[in-house]
Amino acid sequence: MKPRILIVEDEPSIAELISVNLRHNGYQPVWAEDGTAAQREVDAVLPDAILLDWMLPGHSGIVLARKWRAEPRTRAIPILMLTARGDEPDKVAGLDAGADDYITKPFSMQEMLARIRAVLRRRAPEQVSEAVTIGQLALDAATHRATWKELPVKLGPTEFKLLHYLMKHAERVHSRAQLLDKVWGDHVFIEERTVDVHIKRLRESLGEAGAMVETVRGAGYRLTAGV
Repeated sequence: MKPRILIVEDEPSIAELISVNLRHNGYQPVWAEDGTAAQREVDAVLPDAILLDWMLPGHSGIVLARKWRAEPRTRAIPILMLTARGDEPDKVAGLDAGADDYITKPFSMQEMLARIRAVLRRRAPEQVSEAVTIGQLALDAATHRATWKELPVKLGPTEFKLLHYLMKHAERVHSRAQLLDKVWGDHVFIEERTVDVHIKRLRESLGEAGAMVETVRGAGYRLTAGV
């Protein structure tokens, strides 16, 4: 079955160009011109990935990304933000909203296709089943549950994988590049800044236990039991 790619873009000429290239490369494109239409498509059939324009009539791409990331049914769908905003704060805002990657307009079709292939590869998580416990923080990969002091911790799929890797390799310092390799699986089209955004989100989700994730200045991150 061809991967289904939802294009949320209000400019018909851009949407058509993207659709033609996706179709010619073995994908099934579906176009929605605004947030309402996009939600209808998502409700009907879950796409394998979403190309989401930042600037949309009605709800912006940022609002839609946050909404889909907050809902269990759509939380794991890869989202690539299409944006004319190339400034660092805007890119970080897109990642903070839940986008897996962003493509700055104008972009080449080859770049877009490569980024889609990358997020679809990363979507297939490494199959792990072991449980890990460090102090009062516990994670069970088989049931996809994490607890702190026996209370459940809610984590998104990327934060769960990130925590799992850090716990399996506790007390070691990991550079951003190493974390991209080991957690995302393919970092060719992902900036290292992405790691900082997910570390921030992981710490917020962990609450008190977030202090276990330490920043090692100039080197990267490590998880320590010293909390």
